[in-house]
Amino acid sequence: MSHTKIAAKTNLEALDLEIASATERVRWAHETYGEQLVLTTSFGVQSAVMLHLVTTLIPNIPVIFVDTGYLFPATYTFAAELTERLKLNLKTYIPRQTAAQQEALYGKQWEKGLEGLERYNLINKVEPMNRAVKELGATAWLSGLRRTQSSSRSERKVVESQNKTTKIYPIIDWNDRDVYEYLTENGLPYHPLWDQGYVSVGDWHSTKKLGAGMTEEETRFGGLKRECGLHEVTGGSDFQI
Repeated sequence: MSHTKIAAKTNLEALDLEIASATERVRWAHETYGEQLVLTTSFGVQSAVMLHLVTTLIPNIPVIFVDTGYLFPATYTFAAELTERLKLNLKTYIPRQTAAQQEALYGKQWEKGLEGLERYNLINKVEPMNRAVKELGATAWLSGLRRTQSSSRSERKVVESQNKTTKIYPIIDWNDRDVYEYLTENGLPYHPLWDQGYVSVGDWHSTKKLGAGMTEEETRFGGLKRECGLHEVTGGSDFQI
């Protein structure tokens, strides 16, 4: 190994991730986890930030997209446009049960309170993501969570462990202004529904526009919860996440 490479590695090891830049955090993750590192995207309102930031530094990183089958039509067109524009190495995962099967067996789970939402999230988001991590051999996961998005995210660190997986949040300390400036400087778009008043976009049945007096987290899941299960400990002993 050359002296230059040794110095670079030493600098990364000495990096204080809590005060590092988003770019430095991504580089650290790549240096540390190599081919066992993946990126996730929901193709949500501000997803272009992470997709551009990470793939600029790691062009061929696997990008996991969990498609519940209940996404807005605009999300699918947005996903297609960004995938083509950024040349994403997209890996799409879907639930083992179709939407029709689930509704026949369980009804509209999102209308059945917290218990229904938990089951819905397990089937449609957690299991597909867990399968993706296993099949891709990932041990580390880059995600675009930000502390300002909700109370459940306000205390998160840059790096966390979730079951058997390490999670890194490069833009965890960014605010809405930081996001806007990055998108503007790089000529990147918000999700098409942003202009219609949506500040967070997930499944069509569990996403609302931001109304008067509402917080961002109240626009998802009827305010019952903010997280969809992907960023919560599953409790499953055979789960990686």
